Amino acid sequence: MLLSLEDATVRFGGRNGRNGRNGRNGRAGQSALDGVGLDVAEHEIVCVLGPSGSGKSTLLRAVAGLQPLDGGRVLLDGSDQAGVPAHKRGIGLMFQDHQLFPQRDVAGNVAFGLRMHGASKAQQDERVQELLELVGLPGAGRRAVAALSGGEQQRVALARALAPRPRLLMLDEPLGQLDRSLRERLVVELRELFGRLGTTVLAVTHDQGEAFALADRVVVMRDGRIAQSGTPLEVWQRPADEFVARFLGFQNVAEGTVAGEAADTPWGKVPVPAGASQGERCVLVRPAGVRLVAADEGLRCAVTARTFKGTHVAVHLQPQDGAPRLEAACALRDAPEVGGTVGVTFDGAEIVVLGGSEGA
Repeated sequence: MLLSLEDATVRFGGRNGRNGRNGRNGRAGQSALDGVGLDVAEHEIVCVLGPSGSGKSTLLRAVAGLQPLDGGRVLLDGSDQAGVPAHKRGIGLMFQDHQLFPQRDVAGNVAFGLRMHGASKAQQDERVQELLELVGLPGAGRRAVAALSGGEQQRVALARALAPRPRLLMLDEPLGQLDRSLRERLVVELRELFGRLGTTVLAVTHDQGEAFALADRVVVMRDGRIAQSGTPLEVWQRPADEFVARFLGFQNVAEGTVAGEAADTPWGKVPVPAGASQGERCVLVRPAGVRLVAADEGLRCAVTARTFKGTHVAVHLQPQDGAPRLEAACALRDAPEVGGTVGVTFDGAEIVVLGGSEGA
């Protein structure tokens, strides 16, 4: 295993927890990392996802050697990194604000790590040219970084991080300052680039779309702990609990009582997959599982809003019996008008009993 965290712990206000960056978000005695265990295999792309304050950036800093641990270990290639300074860990770092050197041109920025490693001028020039072509900036070596667009600066920062051939590349909100259309394009390019290079990547982000597009495995964090780890498809199809479901943007979550292949919920009885855990459970109904029918059928709801999502329309519904609101997904041509009344039925294939044992 290239990277292993074993019971990694960082406490605010503890021996090592006085770091100003971490102290902004925590209280004395609170854990930024609470016994985290995580493995990253060679050539794997792992994205750590979570809301602000969940511990994801602290995890990255701990692996990099920028944040000492209060407990546990960080191992690289099986070697304990306790006492190993950041510049000797063989890790490439890329931050949200890029942290380029404004007084250096593009080539000077990319070559910085190579100079620190004692590469000759010829080796630097060859590697810089290779990397600028790789990140889509051929011939840009003499350009001033201040004259670059945000996307171009991101590419330069990536080339600089890759230049010394790090055994592990770590990205901290790498696309956070870019507009959405550029982020969506660059994340695809990054995925393809890392695949060609065989780069091992540990990235942190709060943007689930970015994480799901980039990662082989997604790790969701909450309050300094790992709430769920799995492939993007596994996490999306079967969230571990209500927190993960709501963090991923699912709104149709309610308490229910599961008996057999049905659950008694505030929306009435809904079908659940065979093998679902029984008893008091949280039930998730994906928007695709909220089926709109005639107003005199199923659960009667008022249409309160419509939101265009590009591939579909999110229809917001208020059940007339006072049950929690629902979100349905439907094609634009089928979306009912705001102020209208519809009926709702439920598709069991799009329902998940959270924490249950069923497939989804």
